[in-house]
Amino acid sequence: MTTMNISVPDEMKAFVETQMALEGYASASEYLRSLIREAQKRQARRELDSRLLEGLEGPAVVMDRDDWDSLRREAVEGLAGETIRP
Repeated sequence: MTTMNISVPDEMKAFVETQMALEGYASASEYLRSLIREAQKRQARRELDSRLLEGLEGPAVVMDRDDWDSLRREAVEGLAGETIRP
């Protein structure tokens, strides 16, 4: 893991410390990592929404059983490679 130093005003430091206490984070780093993970999830959702909208605007495609089986296989393989985070 890499180290990153940041500077924040006293008010922000106090806020982070309060959130740590209220939400049970062991350190400011742990709290900030959780905020970053949430921001990454929001970005991924926006990208997915954008791609879904693009798909809705495109021409309709008829899918057969092989297409659905292939899609299911790709999804299962993708899920198998994910790690579960708290």
